[in-house]
Amino acid sequence: MKKKKIPANFLEQVPIRDENHAWRLKDDGMVEVDMEHKGFYHKIAQKFFKKPRVSHIALDKYGSVLWQSIDGKCTVADIVQVMEDTFPNETDRMLDRVVTFMVTLKNNRFIRMKQ
Repeated sequence: MKKKKIPANFLEQVPIRDENHAWRLKDDGMVEVDMEHKGFYHKIAQKFFKKPRVSHIALDKYGSVLWQSIDGKCTVADIVQVMEDTFPNETDRMLDRVVTFMVTLKNNRFIRMKQ
C-alpha cells in the first residue's frame, strides 16, 4: 500500500469549529453535532418528503475525542498527539486517521483552518 505524503504545513495548521454547528456531549461521552439543511432543494425535501431540517450526527469514540480537541489553539500535530495518547494501542495509523477525518470535516464545513 502506498503511503500518502502529508504536507508539514497541514500539521502546523490550527483547526477551528464552525460556530454554525451546535454540538453536545451526550451522557455516554460521545459528541453529537447538528447539521442544518438549508437551501431551496432542502426546503422541497423537507416539505414533500418529510426530511428533517436538522440532522444530528453522532461521532464515534475517535471522532468525539478529536472534536473535543479542536479548541482553536491546538495544531493538527497536537491533536494527533492527543489521539495517540488516548488510543495508545492504535498509534500506527493515527496520523492518517486524523488527517482523513480533518479533511472530511473541513470539506463539509464543520471546521476551518485558522489563517
